[in-house]
This record gives sequence, structure tokens and C-alpha cells, in this order.
Amino acid sequence: MALLHPGRPVRKGLYGVAFLYGLIVRLRHACYRFGWCRSSQIPCRVVSVGNLTVGGTGKTPVVILLTHWLQSQGRRVAVLSRGYKRAGGTPQQLVSDGVTILAGPSEAGDEPYLLARRCPKAVVAVGADRAELGQWVLAQHPVDCMILDDGFQHLGLRRDVDLVLLDATDATGLDAMAPAGRLREPLEGLVRATAVVVTRADSKEEVEAINSRLRAAGLQYNDPIEVVFKADSCVSVQTEEGRPLDWCRGKSVWLVSGIGNSESFRRSALSAGVEVAGETVFQDHHRYDADDVRRIRAAAQSAGANIVLTTEKDAGKLPPFLVPQDSWWALRVRAEVVRGEERLRNLVLGCPEKVL
Repeated sequence: MALLHPGRPVRKGLYGVAFLYGLIVRLRHACYRFGWCRSSQIPCRVVSVGNLTVGGTGKTPVVILLTHWLQSQGRRVAVLSRGYKRAGGTPQQLVSDGVTILAGPSEAGDEPYLLARRCPKAVVAVGADRAELGQWVLAQHPVDCMILDDGFQHLGLRRDVDLVLLDATDATGLDAMAPAGRLREPLEGLVRATAVVVTRADSKEEVEAINSRLRAAGLQYNDPIEVVFKADSCVSVQTEEGRPLDWCRGKSVWLVSGIGNSESFRRSALSAGVEVAGETVFQDHHRYDADDVRRIRAAAQSAGANIVLTTEKDAGKLPPFLVPQDSWWALRVRAEVVRGEERLRNLVLGCPEKVL
């Protein structure tokens, strides 16, 4: 009697759906490539930071880094984002005018709100149509550079630089199209990229796993750019008071995250020298409520944790549910370019690349 494998038909079905999804994506790209669909152009420099897979590749800390680079050169920067899962119904929403934050995480979306807090001198705006959003921002603010947050698949807007982030800890995510895998589009889409940036590149073996998949797909990059994410400091969720990283070293902490890559957050926390007493993990873009906070508070107290440690993205949504006695902190993480920094700076700042 043959053994039944209930998961096998489901798996085959997922690959069938992934195949159809891949055809649709290729057709869409062909429409733009042959001019059947047209891309708009904005009269300023446009830099896109995107990815090829679903889930978190570290776009937000990279966007923050590039924004700071551009501003250090005197550029007036606007960050354009879709504002995923935002509650606002308006086609465009100004999150920050470069002076004042004008919308909270509910109206703006988690990442745009965090970007507005971390880049207080940048204009931050959200809207589904990035081309219309860019024109809308330019009509109000004299910016000379725009960064598209998660813009690689947004073909309706031309860009000067197309950066694609690949997560070194998720090499298997490149093996199949969604829903069978994690690819938003086929690997061949990388030919549109100006440069590939490998993030979470702490392990040479993991980076090589990414590179081997690219080589197998006929894609070769001789001038790689690699980025790691470093725990930088701790910030009070309630008061935004900052503490140096050494302050939390050795403390017993309860981790809380609702992001695309909770394991990356755990690794960052451990690198800060904390002792993890326990962890609560939610799905990406989780909307917290009072019951969530009560359960987390009880679990942390029961485990003897000194503090609750969360991500900056989650921290923006938690203050309404905390009480003054709560010791809840966010781990601030920064992007650090460990390979190819000169090339990345030249691309982003518009400097001509050296000809070897």
C-alpha cells in the first residue's frame, strides 16, 4: 500500500501558482520594455532602494543611511513610500515636511513614520502611485533628490539609480517565485538593477550562497556591495531618551517584534550583549492593542526580565498602551557598508564611477 504524502499536492499546487505569477510579472515587464506602458520622469534625481523577495531585507536602515549621505552633501531629500497597511484613505499623505512630523504610524505606515523620525530634515510622503506622489511633493517642497523606499517593482517612475537588496541570511528565498518561494519576480529581473547590495553580510558562507545562486542564473557582479546591521543604542519607547549600547549589556530582556525578519532582530539583540529571557513574535506590521501589551508585560515579569526590548519600527505603535512604570526600550540599528562603500557613495551621490 502506497504511503500518502498530503503535503505534496499542495506543494505542486504552489509551484503551479508561482509559474502563473511569474508569467504575469514577465508580461508586465515586457509592457514597459517595449513601450506599451510608459514610465513617468520627475525633474530631480531619483534613487530606488528595493528588493527581489517578500519580507525584510533591511531597506529602512539603508534608506536612512543614504538619506544622511545625501543631506551631508547639502541635498534636499524626499523619501517616497507606499505606506503599506496605512489607515489613511487619501491618495497622498505627507508624513513629514522636513520640520514637523504630520502623521502617526497608523496614517503613515510603520516604515514611513520611522523614516520621518530618523531623518527629521527629510520630506517623507506616502502614496500608491509613486510618480504622482513625486510630482505632488515637488509642487510643495523644493527637493532635488528623491529616494523610493521599496521601489524596484514600481516601473511607472524612472529612476537614476536602482539598488536591489538581497538578504544573505535568506539565500533559499531566491529559489522560487511566491507563493512557492519568496521571489516577487524572477531572478532575471536583476538585470534592471544598477547595483546589487547584499545585506546582513556578516557571514562569508551566507554571502557566497547568494553569489552562487546569482552565478547559476547567469548573473555576475564583479564589484559587490555588502552591508551589515549594527546595534547602535537603546531608545526609550515612551520618552525617546537615548542610552549607549553598553547600558543594556548583561541585562535580562524580553524581546518583542512584529517585523519581516524577527531572527535578525534577535541576532542584533544578542550582539548587544543582552540575555534573552524570552520572546514574543508577531507578524510583520502587527497592530498592537492593550491585551498584547498586558500579555507581554506579564510574560516579561514572570521570566524576571529587567526590560522589554523591541524594534524601532514597533516602538512607534506602543506608547498609547504603556504605563509610566514600564521599562520598554527600542534597539536602534544602523547600516554599515563593509564592502563597496566608495562605489555605493558614487552611485547615490551622482559621482562618476572610476574607469579601471
